[in-house]
This record gives sequence, structure tokens and C-alpha cells, in this order.
Amino acid sequence: MFHVYETRVSRGFQLAIGGLALLSLTALVVTFWILADFQREQEIVAKIIRDLPDSDLAVARELAGELRFQSQLSILLVLNIIATGIAVVLLVRAYLNSERSLREVKVLASDVLASMDQGVLTTDRKEIITSINPRGRQLLGLEGTVIGRPLSDVGTEHTLLCVICSHVNAHHSPVRDCDYTITSQGHEQTLRAGCSLLRNERQEELGTVLHVRDVTERALMEQRLRRMERYAGLGSLATGLQHEIKNPLSALSLHVQLLDEALVEQSSTKEIDEMLGVIRTEITRLAAVLEGFRDYASMSEPGRSAVDLSALIKKLVRFIGPQAEQQQVKIEVHLPEEKLPAMQADSVHIDQVLLNLALNALQAMPDSGTLSISLSRKGDWYRIDVSDTGKGIPIEFRERIFDPYFTTRNEGTGMGLALCEKIVRQHDGTIELTTGTSGTTFTVLLPLSE
Repeated sequence: MFHVYETRVSRGFQLAIGGLALLSLTALVVTFWILADFQREQEIVAKIIRDLPDSDLAVARELAGELRFQSQLSILLVLNIIATGIAVVLLVRAYLNSERSLREVKVLASDVLASMDQGVLTTDRKEIITSINPRGRQLLGLEGTVIGRPLSDVGTEHTLLCVICSHVNAHHSPVRDCDYTITSQGHEQTLRAGCSLLRNERQEELGTVLHVRDVTERALMEQRLRRMERYAGLGSLATGLQHEIKNPLSALSLHVQLLDEALVEQSSTKEIDEMLGVIRTEITRLAAVLEGFRDYASMSEPGRSAVDLSALIKKLVRFIGPQAEQQQVKIEVHLPEEKLPAMQADSVHIDQVLLNLALNALQAMPDSGTLSISLSRKGDWYRIDVSDTGKGIPIEFRERIFDPYFTTRNEGTGMGLALCEKIVRQHDGTIELTTGTSGTTFTVLLPLSE
């Protein structure tokens, strides 16, 4: 991937050229030493010749002639110099090529890490951060110099990273797909982390490699898929309940009415009247529960007509105004200045969604607060935000908030948000929840269809 093989070849070539250059330098030094030695011997012979008698001059000159191959040594010296120069040039060239290849590998590795959509950071055996890519800084919210700092300094929200890093160091086995939730810019974000050992070419353990990625959208999709699986059998269940419960309930209601009429002709006590009242109330409540479940489980498609969302929001504000004033809740409405085109939707169902969300927001602020309703257009989508300043929804309830018959209050059937989710889904839209200690926001996205 990073031309490791080519780098090794150039390194071997560099070592060969280095050995050749060293050998040439050694030969050059030896040649200089021999040349200096012969030069000294020729000087000695010249002095001897000056002091010899004429009878010995012939032998001395013959000896001097044998020593006169300085020119040959000079040629050898020149050849050694040339060979040494060539070796040095090749060595420098190989060194420069190796350096350039190393720089290219480093730049490529840096570009690859910087282009990754997931955060990657490495630590040594003591869990000290040794490197981190830009995406990792962004996901972990790190600023400034983090190299050389302990992994525990990344923050309490990312404690899971320290846990899995310690596990990998202790057990020498990788950890995969550990999800945890953080709060980023007021919104919940789901991160998925993993960790494995960092080894060199000799398989020596250097530390760990941690990778973190944002799986918020995937987590939301998995939640929707689980809700869709629960919806699959509700249609047949609703039909069975309607048949098995509503018919006997109607008969029960009729006989209670007949009993009431029969008791009118006789002298009934107060206790009997109270018991009959309780029976009638419970029959009415049970019938309402069945109707709500039937509406929720119904597979029929909603009607379509031109709907002005701005007009629906204005009508909603007028309707809930008295209750908001009684609770000392301030209503803020944010509508676009330009007139938005009407969308094709079921106005009764969309109005029901807005009313349920607004009533839930008011119930979250029994002792004053601010209810904010905003409408905007995002490309081919309408966005409706309904926000309150209540205490928020506890973490343990957030995944079940759109489940049918789930409620945290004593009153109500728990079908309001479930119906909202179903209606929005039938209109090919989405509804999402953002909550915290400062309040809750429900965001509805509906497709624009002029």
C-alpha cells in the first residue's frame, strides 16, 4: 500500500553502494600511502647516487629505474579517485531517493488517515496518546496538543475508550463495536468504538489502535426498524380485539343502561348509583382505548389534500392559548416570512400530530416555561420543531417514547406519540427526539409535494 517493497530495495542498494564507496576510499588511502612511501625511497636513492663512485652508478641507476613507476601509481590514483567519486554520487542519489520515498510514504499515510471518516488514535503500552487524526479530534472534542497526554484526559464522556484500551492491553485480544452516547452541541450523539493491538513488523507490541465513528444515523435507523417490526402484527391484533372485546363491551353497555332504567322505577341507593357510574365510566374509557388502538393499527392510507402548515400552526396556537396562559407558559411561533407552497397531506392527521406534540410540551411545563413552534423549509422538506423548556426525558425512557401505551404520567393512554410517529411515517416523513436537562424538542420532517 505504501511501497514498502520498493523502499527496502532502495535501502539494500544504498548499503551496496556504501560498501563500494568505503572500499574505494580504502584503496585510495592505501594508494596515497604507497605513493608517499615510493617517493621517500626515490629521494633516498637519489642521495645515495650522489655519493656513490662511478663503478657503482650503473647498479644504482638500475635500482632507481625499477622504482620509477610513479606515473603508473598516479594513473591508479586517478582511477581510484574516479571510482570513489562515482560511488559517492550513487550513494548520495540512493540516499536522496530513499528520503523522497520515505517522505511520500509519510505524506500518503497522513493523507489516508486525514481522509478517513472515523477517528483513529494510537497509544503506547502506558496508554499515552502517540497519534490522532483530524476526525478523531473532532469526534472526541480535543483541541490543542494531545500527543503525549494520557488517554484518560479525553474526558469523562469517553471513559469507555480507556476501559477497552486497558482490556486489550491486559488480554491481548481486540474489542469491537462498543456503543456509547455523548452530548455534542446540545444533541445526543452515538459513537461506536473498537480497539486492537499495535504491532511492528517483528510482531512486537507497541501499544493499541483505537477507532471511533459516528453511528447516530444508524442507531436511529435501527430504532425505527425495531418499531416497524412491532407494527407488523398490530393490524391483525387490532381486528381481533375489536371483534372479541368491543362486541361484548357494547352488550355490557346496553345491559347497564337497561339495569339503570329498571332501578329508576325502584328505590335505588346512593351506593348503587355510584357503582353504575363507575361501570359506565370504565366502559367509556375502554371503548376509547379500543378506538385509539384501532386508529394506531389501521393500515389504511391517509387522505391527501392541499394543506397550509402555517395556517395549521396559527390555529393550533389559538386553540392551546388559554391552557398555556393558565400555566403561565409563553408561546413563541417562528414562521417563514415568504408564503410556503401547500403540501399534499391529511390535514386532520397533521393537525392531530401538532396538537399532541404541543399538549405534551405543555404537560412538561406545569409551572411556567416557553413553548416554541417553528416552521421552515429545508430543500424538498418541511421542518416543524416543537420545543419546551421542561426537565427533559430520562435516558431509560427515550428508546420507548414512541411505543404504544407507554407513558410516564398517571393520566392518558400513552398512544399520543405513537400515533404521531405512525401518521408522520404514513406521510413519508420522520419524527425525531432531542432531549436534555434544558428541555425537549420534537422535529418533524415532511416531504414537499406541491
